[in-house]
Amino acid sequence: MPELRKDPVIGRWVIIATERAKRPDDFAGDRGVRISKGFCPFCVGNEDKTPPEVYSVRESGEPNTPGWKVRVVPNKFPALVSEGETHRIKEGIYQHMNGVGRHEVIIETPEHTKFLYNMTSDEIKLVIETYRERYLALKKDKRLRYILIFKNYGSEAGASLSHSHSQIIATPIVPKRVSEELYGARNFFSKSNSCVFCSVIEREINDGRRIVFRNDHFIAFTPYASRFPFEVWILPLRHSAFFEEISDKEIEALTEVFMYLFPKYYNVLNDPAYNFIIHTAPTQMSGKWPSIEFDYHWHIEVIPKLTRVAGFEWGTGFYINPMPPENASEFLKE
Repeated sequence: MPELRKDPVIGRWVIIATERAKRPDDFAGDRGVRISKGFCPFCVGNEDKTPPEVYSVRESGEPNTPGWKVRVVPNKFPALVSEGETHRIKEGIYQHMNGVGRHEVIIETPEHTKFLYNMTSDEIKLVIETYRERYLALKKDKRLRYILIFKNYGSEAGASLSHSHSQIIATPIVPKRVSEELYGARNFFSKSNSCVFCSVIEREINDGRRIVFRNDHFIAFTPYASRFPFEVWILPLRHSAFFEEISDKEIEALTEVFMYLFPKYYNVLNDPAYNFIIHTAPTQMSGKWPSIEFDYHWHIEVIPKLTRVAGFEWGTGFYINPMPPENASEFLKE
């Protein structure tokens, strides 16, 4: 029989459609990244075809020349611009503000055919270190309230170029999706004096069925109220609200998680398109939320694009997931 399950953080309900349950082969299709053979502005030798880099990890060479391992550039077509001040203007029931923020692209590798599923551990570690470095740099801008690091892999997930890359968008407001998590975490903390994410970790460890991978610093699991087939959450075992506080040892441990998980997606699910998002606490709390250090917990959500969001989901806010997370975890571990 189908089940309705409630997300313990934001209270969102999902339908686990057990009667529609499928095997990985039923989802697998021609969803992998088609490696483009034409011109690529992210490849070595085309550094002058992107905006000037703002950060890079290099073996040799001057900025904007070959010799780099990871390279960060402003997005050529940014969603938000860095110049100007934030001014909120109300016009009756409507309001608007200047589109001030930052939008950067992290070019993860100089090699056109390297992705998270076939990178070395050293290469993935450099990418995660770059995430931390850019976060710390952007955090200094007091106009910015939230910094989102995310990856779109494959055209179905929104990637316009096949060359492996991530993005950072920093906004002058806290996004609604993040606010829902923050308020859910605060409400749980006010009632139980504990972090809801830490409670989820404890529950998943005790249950064990949904754990995909675990090491000394991180746990990866298919969440109890999974919205999508083979959705995975990655949480640090150490309580921390802020991604930028990740330690060097934790970066090595997170690299180990990536080295396990993304080859699994490639092999078990025939290389699906996916998104992953780093959820972390806002940058400028201005003393308005003194408990955030205790009630929120940064984490990564990985969402393969194996089903489509349709009318029922848009109309109700419910998600229908035909893959019970307990089954998904077993398939990924096998």
